[in-house]
Amino acid sequence: MIEFTSLPPLSLYIHFPWCIHKCPYCDFNSHEFNNHFPEQNYINALIQDLEYQLPSIWGRRIISLFIGGGTPSLLSSRALDDLLSAIRSRLTCLPNMEITLEANPGTVDQSKFSEFRAIGINRLSIGIQSFNDLHLKKLGRIHSGREAISAVEIAHKSGFDNLNLDLMFGLPEQSQQQGLNDLTNAIDLEPTHISWYQLTIEPNTFFYKQPPALPDDDDIWVLQQQGQLLLQARDFMQYEISAYAKKNNQCQHNLNYWQFGDYLALGAGAHGKISRSDTNSISRYWQLRQPEAYIAASPAEKISGQNLLETNDIIFEFMLNALRLKQGFNLQTFETHTGLSADMLTDAGRQAIEKGLLEQSGNHFKPTELGYRFLNDLVNLFN
Repeated sequence: MIEFTSLPPLSLYIHFPWCIHKCPYCDFNSHEFNNHFPEQNYINALIQDLEYQLPSIWGRRIISLFIGGGTPSLLSSRALDDLLSAIRSRLTCLPNMEITLEANPGTVDQSKFSEFRAIGINRLSIGIQSFNDLHLKKLGRIHSGREAISAVEIAHKSGFDNLNLDLMFGLPEQSQQQGLNDLTNAIDLEPTHISWYQLTIEPNTFFYKQPPALPDDDDIWVLQQQGQLLLQARDFMQYEISAYAKKNNQCQHNLNYWQFGDYLALGAGAHGKISRSDTNSISRYWQLRQPEAYIAASPAEKISGQNLLETNDIIFEFMLNALRLKQGFNLQTFETHTGLSADMLTDAGRQAIEKGLLEQSGNHFKPTELGYRFLNDLVNLFN
C-alpha cells in the first residue's frame, strides 16, 4: 500500500513539437513545419496548460526545468522569456535551478545564444550526433560537422559553462575509428557533459520501415568499451548508461527522472508523473500529440490520458530507472519516492545478489559490472 510521508522532488518538462526536418531515426513527437509555426499561440497554450495543472502540485518546489523537442532553439528569445516569466510567477523554483534548452546546430547564431543566456537559460544540450558529414547525411541531419563545431564555440562565447553534447555511435557504415574520432572531437570542444549512446532502430520511424545496415554487434561493443576508456581518461565519469559528466556536472533534471522523481509535463505529446500525498497515489499522464489539437483544446482537454500506477508497476518502474545509475540507490530513496516499504524488494533483491547482478552495502544497492552489462535481466527480476 502506498503511503507518502514526504513527496519526491519535482521537475518541469516542456515539449516543443516542431523541427525543420524529421530525422529517420527519431521516434520523439516532432513535426516538420513549412516556414512558420504558431509561436505565440503555442506559448499561450503552454501557460494555460500550466495554470490548469497547478492544483496537482500546489505548494511544491520545482528543482529543474528542461525544454526539449523537437527543436526548441527555433523559439525566439522573446517567446522563451515570456514563458519563463509565466513559470516564475506561478511556481516556486529552486534558486539558480538548472534550466536546460535543447538546441540543434544550424538553428542558432551568436546573438540568439547570448539572448538565451540572458533570460536565464543556464544549460544547453546540443544535438550533434556526429561530426562526420557522410554519417550526418545518412542520419538526415541538417547541419555539417563544421556547423556543429561552430555551434559549440558560439555556446561557449555566449557564456554557457554547463553544456551537454549529444553523440551517437553504431551508425550506418561507421567504423570503430570513426566512432572514436567523433568522441574525441566532442571531448576536445570542452563540454561539461556528453550523452553518448548507441543508435537503436525504434518503431514508427523511417529507419524501422527501411532499416540501414549497421555495424556488427561485436564491433559496436568494442567501440563502446574503447570510448568509455577514452572518456574516463579525459575526466568524464559515467554515472548512467549513456551519460558522462565532468565532476559536479551531472544533469540534475535527468537524475530526477532516474531516481523516480516527479515531473510536471507541458506541451504537445509531453508525458508527466505526479505523486500525491492526499490520495497516496502515483499517476502518469500524457498530452495530445498533434500541436494544432493541443493549441485548440481547452486546458482540461489537453491531457489525452492518464493512469494510476499499481504497486507492482511502481516497483518495476523505480528499478527500471534507478538501476540505470552507476551508483544505484538507497532504500530511503525507494521509500520516499514510491511511498512503499523497502521490504517489498527483499525477495527479488536476494535473487539479484545471488546471481551476481546486484551488490549491497548497508542500505545501498547498485548493479555489479555484470548486472550493468545485463541490465534487462537484472531489472526483470523486479517485474
